[in-house]
Amino acid sequence: RGGGSSNLLASQEGAGLAPPPQHRWALWFFKNDKSKMWQANLLSHGWAMWPLWRGPDGIEPMWEDNQNKRGGRWLITLAKQQRHTELDRFWLETLLCLIGEMFDDYSDEVCGAVINIRAKGDKIAIWTREAENREGVTHIGRVYKEHLGLSQKVAIGYQAHADTATKSGSLTKTKFVV
Repeated sequence: RGGGSSNLLASQEGAGLAPPPQHRWALWFFKNDKSKMWQANLLSHGWAMWPLWRGPDGIEPMWEDNQNKRGGRWLITLAKQQRHTELDRFWLETLLCLIGEMFDDYSDEVCGAVINIRAKGDKIAIWTREAENREGVTHIGRVYKEHLGLSQKVAIGYQAHADTATKSGSLTKTKFVV
């Protein structure tokens, strides 16, 4: 019906409700089957999946995607002991930051979020589209750190995908720190 969505938006705002999100998001799950190519392990359906990515017709959760290749990630690394105390809360806050578009004018720079559960320790990352956008990337990092409730003493680092792809050894160069 004509004007239905604008009437809904006006009634939501009038009722004190936030407007609907600007972006649609897709959930992906990586099934670690070593007998298959990694792309064949990537599934996109259902709400029981972990990584949240802009989509479904948008960005895929891989460095090679055109909207990711010039980007990078804000990385939170958790020790095994933090899995039971912090992991769920940090992942929930990460998802809420993306879905709620908490990064102000830089929300369009966010491509998605990933969680990796590993024996040595867990990782959560927010991926952005342009690693050279210093202002946008550092704004996203500051807002993210604040929403996670991390103290000023805790530093989180940003890594460019290009640096991660060409790293030598187990360490990747950190481009920005907040």
